[in-house]
Amino acid sequence: MKVKTRFAPSPTGNLHIGSIRTALYSWLFARRHNGKFVLRIEDTDFERSKALSVQSIFQGLKWLGLNWDEGPYFQTERLERYKEVIEIMLKTGNAYKCYCSPNKIEEERFKQLSEGKKPRYTGVCRNLQTKYGINKKYTVRFKNPTFGTVTFEDKIRGKITFNNIELDDLIIQRSNGIPTYNFCVVIDDLDMNITHVIRGEDHINNTPRQINILKSLKANIPIYAHVSMILNENGKKFSKRDDAENIMNYYKKGFLPEALINYIIRLGWSYGNQEIFTLSELKKLFNLNAINKSASAFSMKKLLWLNKYYINNLPLDYVAKLLKDYMENETINIEKGPNLECLLNLYKNRYHTLKDISCSLRFFYEEFKFFDIKSDNKYLILKSFSILKEIYKKLQQCSFWTIEILSKIINNQSIKSNIELKEINMLLRVVLTGNMHSPNISSIMFLLGKEKTLFRLKKAMIFIEKNQVNMKC
Repeated sequence: MKVKTRFAPSPTGNLHIGSIRTALYSWLFARRHNGKFVLRIEDTDFERSKALSVQSIFQGLKWLGLNWDEGPYFQTERLERYKEVIEIMLKTGNAYKCYCSPNKIEEERFKQLSEGKKPRYTGVCRNLQTKYGINKKYTVRFKNPTFGTVTFEDKIRGKITFNNIELDDLIIQRSNGIPTYNFCVVIDDLDMNITHVIRGEDHINNTPRQINILKSLKANIPIYAHVSMILNENGKKFSKRDDAENIMNYYKKGFLPEALINYIIRLGWSYGNQEIFTLSELKKLFNLNAINKSASAFSMKKLLWLNKYYINNLPLDYVAKLLKDYMENETINIEKGPNLECLLNLYKNRYHTLKDISCSLRFFYEEFKFFDIKSDNKYLILKSFSILKEIYKKLQQCSFWTIEILSKIINNQSIKSNIELKEINMLLRVVLTGNMHSPNISSIMFLLGKEKTLFRLKKAMIFIEKNQVNMKC
């Protein structure tokens, strides 16, 4: 059997962590078995489907490297195929027209609930002989078996059985002529030769209905695997209806695709105590039997830890390329400034995301307009002026711009001024970076270069002079 899986999202909201996990599991299972991975857009809900959501799906999958082998297929482009099958089912008696109005259905539902019964369609039109006029509105219902059971072997949950008597006659075509989700899914899986359906546990109740439709068409039944939900940090299920965060927001926050993939795979799947996986390892190791039945809990702290791990352990040139793309998207012009790989070497151990690194590196490429307010009052004061002036002169005379020479100049100034080295380092940090946090200041000066270093020292001295004049006034 040639393995074929599919990812079939509805474009009615953000592509979130839960959706991506389903896509990842389906993609990995296909790759593990040298099979095919199909992308299908289930867009028959015209009122809620959005073009932006479709783009979000494409962008998210491409960013994470979950390339599809077939598709994308759109259900709205297959409406004639669905109607063709429905006509066949009407002729064979596996489906029937239902003329019950929505009000009538709602009345029956209310009555059943008031009597403590499970609400279900009563089957009024199931064997209806009366022929209504052509203008009479109707839906089309699947004639579900009224006896026996539906049993399937879920690859995660084991054997699951439903009594057919509990399954009412599902509407497969609305009164406006548009086929319904549960029907379209079945025909798509049939036509696309899907062998394994990996999806969320909220679809378990749809599965027996879909199996019965497939049986009525004398089709092969796919193998099903229903994964448990993922809970967000508030203990609620990730959901489009609750406006779960778009997966592309993780890119905007500076997460690496490798970190997100590694984190998501572990939300329900494990391989011993191993925490870190390469993509090639996952393709070899992933299997449905190791997926946990219990709900998984999302942890931003763990994701940040993984992201920092990948920033520090992936090849430097690769991470620098990702950082370059990220900074360009943040409109930081990196043409006139130090080499990104050198900066990354200096900064990567300090931060968890590309966003944090990017923000911290901005001063290398852009002049900051203001100093940090706290640092103004503490460091940019009159007694600092002479120190900065001395250092400025020494640096101006400096023929060789090396970390060692710059460090020596700062140390000598500390001794000459009888001021602790850490105080002078902090002063220079404020002057050169605009804030009070950075790696070794000699390295910062070296990477900034002589011209920018002198310019900022001069700017700080002018600031102190102006500040003192204002204070006297």
